[in-house]
Amino acid sequence: MSTISAPQLSRRSLLKLGLGASAVLATAGLTATLSGCSSDAPASGFQVLRSSDIPMLTAIMSTLIGPHPALNPANLDGAIAQLDKTLAWTSTAVQKQLTDLFGMLSMGLTRGPLTGIWGSWENATDEDVRAFLERWRDSRLDMLRQGHSALNQLLQMAWYATPVSWEAVGYPGPPTI
Repeated sequence: MSTISAPQLSRRSLLKLGLGASAVLATAGLTATLSGCSSDAPASGFQVLRSSDIPMLTAIMSTLIGPHPALNPANLDGAIAQLDKTLAWTSTAVQKQLTDLFGMLSMGLTRGPLTGIWGSWENATDEDVRAFLERWRDSRLDMLRQGHSALNQLLQMAWYATPVSWEAVGYPGPPTI
């Protein structure tokens, strides 16, 4: 009987991995900032979300929600607007963390290595997005698992905060007080 042993990650290897990942992300962020790829200005009609965030969030939300009866482009746009309203009420620190995450996922230089989606989000299939989400969910790196959790919770919350998502499944909505 043979046993398969899991690769051991020493403390030194973990530190090297962390430093390497930090250097890559810092370089990517600096490159995006200097090249003008990363705009901090919200998209037209939004308070927090940038133009580069919307295709990524739309692709991920569409995959997360799955075959919901009310899922169509107009309702998806409404859920993205709901997410923006929610983010507008969060602290500046939370907004900064989330826009950093969204920026890394939106920028081509970091999107490919981090997600496995090398083309634009508009061309990503549900299978591509699902594979990325599963890879992050099951990652050994806590940072990626936390990113998955944040995306999952935020996007699910935004979708189910829209009344159209309730009506399609027969939920009458919260009781009136």
